[in-house]
Amino acid sequence: MSAEQPDSRTGHPYPPADPLTGTAPADPPAGAPPAAPPTGTAPTDSPAGAPAPPRASAWWARAARTTWPPLPLVLMLRAAVGMAVPLSAGLLLDRLDLGIFAALGAMHATMNDRVEPARLRAPRIAGAVLFSALGMLIGSSLKETGSGLLTAGLVLTAVAFASGALSATGPRGSAAGLLLLVSASLGSGMPTARPWWAGALMVLAGGALVFLLGLPHLAPRRRPHADPRNRALAAAYDALGATLADLGTPQGAKSRQLLTARLNQLQDLLPPARGRESARGLRLRRMYEAGLAATEAATGLLWAWRGVPAEVAAVPGALARAVERGGGEVTVPDWRPDTPARRALDAALRSAAGTVAGRDAALVTAPAPPPDPWRMRVRLLSRGSVRYGLRVALCIAVAQAATAWLPLDKSYWVPMTIAFVLKPDLGSVFLRAVSRSVGTVLGVAVTAAILSLTTDEWWLTVIAALCVALLPYATAVHYGLNTVVMTPMALVLLQLGGQSSASDIRPRVLDTVLASAIVLVFGYLLWPERPRHRIEPLLVDATGALRAYLASVTGSGPEPVAEVWLRRRAYRALADARQEVRNGLAEPPPTGRLAEQWLPATAALERIGGGLAAYAAQIRYGGQVPEPAEVERVRRALDDLAAAARAHRPPTRPAVRPTGPHDPARSALGRAADELETLLRP
Repeated sequence: MSAEQPDSRTGHPYPPADPLTGTAPADPPAGAPPAAPPTGTAPTDSPAGAPAPPRASAWWARAARTTWPPLPLVLMLRAAVGMAVPLSAGLLLDRLDLGIFAALGAMHATMNDRVEPARLRAPRIAGAVLFSALGMLIGSSLKETGSGLLTAGLVLTAVAFASGALSATGPRGSAAGLLLLVSASLGSGMPTARPWWAGALMVLAGGALVFLLGLPHLAPRRRPHADPRNRALAAAYDALGATLADLGTPQGAKSRQLLTARLNQLQDLLPPARGRESARGLRLRRMYEAGLAATEAATGLLWAWRGVPAEVAAVPGALARAVERGGGEVTVPDWRPDTPARRALDAALRSAAGTVAGRDAALVTAPAPPPDPWRMRVRLLSRGSVRYGLRVALCIAVAQAATAWLPLDKSYWVPMTIAFVLKPDLGSVFLRAVSRSVGTVLGVAVTAAILSLTTDEWWLTVIAALCVALLPYATAVHYGLNTVVMTPMALVLLQLGGQSSASDIRPRVLDTVLASAIVLVFGYLLWPERPRHRIEPLLVDATGALRAYLASVTGSGPEPVAEVWLRRRAYRALADARQEVRNGLAEPPPTGRLAEQWLPATAALERIGGGLAAYAAQIRYGGQVPEPAEVERVRRALDDLAAAARAHRPPTRPAVRPTGPHDPARSALGRAADELETLLRP
């Protein structure tokens, strides 16, 4: 797929680690009921009264862990129709060869489809499908001209370098790079359509069909609840309510991570503020900014281990329902906030209620930075991009040599598998290689059972449509399940094209195992890249973002972007770092061991972000202002942690876990400095 399909609840493929303990939550027993909702009361100051930190799961347990998000019914229906229509048209018009290429284009569009506004959905699908068509054109030309093994191998290796270099630039580049290589591999091995270039055009037609199928669902002016931005905003307010309910409990950190993921998703749906904006778009942005201000206050309360009354925690849920209706009055209860952070939350909730009701509210904000997913993470042909391009090219070159030497009947399956396993933003390469092999074995077994029952073309069309419909959900559950679903779909398409039968699908298992072995040996074990090259740069970025937030809060930075956006940027960077650490935890040693060493630092940085939010509330609402020496201590500790990451020196001490509420008479930065200094102490 184009990017790792996150769990719609957490934004990540695995349950998040608890920043308060630095460890992942323990796995519940199978069939166990959900945990009881927290009471919202603060723990005692006694360490003995604090709950024991959960033990980290073994790496293999993390690798097998799944998530179970809600069914994305809109995407599933879209995918099924997008696959069924071209195959049915091909059968009716006796041009099934063209129908199969159009179905491939529809599948590639489905892999990059989201429920989002057309201005985001169009470039996401268009970029992926255009590069898919380009790859198909390259592969088909190799097949048509009868290029020898050496020529085909050199061309595919060059395509692999371009694919890898493009993939390293960010999520959109990753989608384009993956499909460029996948389609070039398929085109070089599949029977070409007539004329030979028609396959590429059919890929474009199939992708266009999936995009057009999504247009009727985008009518935000008539149905506010149908606007994906409104739904994302309501989900963010719901997550804020869950965070407020969990304040002062060990569950609070996990709720805050869910809130961060929801805000990330919402930010990605909102364009940067440029020039004139519609009244509806401006109002939506103001409601988002009000939610960010409330989130900042909630983060400070979470860090301070202080709860709020249940009726206050229920306000964001009421705001979410009002957003779904398109507006309305929400009453904020009269309560007596007694700390700066609680006063900040009260003011933010009242501002949010005003914006949801359509009134102007005073918000200390600035124009949002551009949505992160549309920004190139690295420049094309930069050092990181070239390095990843060489990694993919090496694996493809080895694969081409192996397929030339071994008697493989469909050699394109090997480079196609390598392209999926080496996609840079799908998590652990090790985990994907193993999951791909296991998933293919299961998928081949399912396909063999299907083909033993029927080979009727119409029934196979229905089965292909059902498989592609399951793809969006299966990918969100686990990468291995994605492979279990994708393998029957691909093999059924081969059966429809007359390229496969029940007797020769078993070699696909050997092809997949060969591709996974090549990736594990040449792209993982022997490749001169270690986990520190992935984890530590992200920690340096997160530390720098927190330092910029600190400078803005203390007034020591340049003319600032509003503090709320600097906090957003810091938490996005922290989420990226935490995800990379979590990916490492799902791998065997030494990768898993190094990720475990850096996990406390990630947890400490997340708590520092909460401490800075609490400090921002303190100085705005009459709390203790820190001494300049305390500000300098935090700044110096952040610099020391960044230096340790650059020098590949993970901290050896555990993160300090707070055991009681923070004293509002004491500076929040003072305790934040204590935490970092303890973590970094030799």
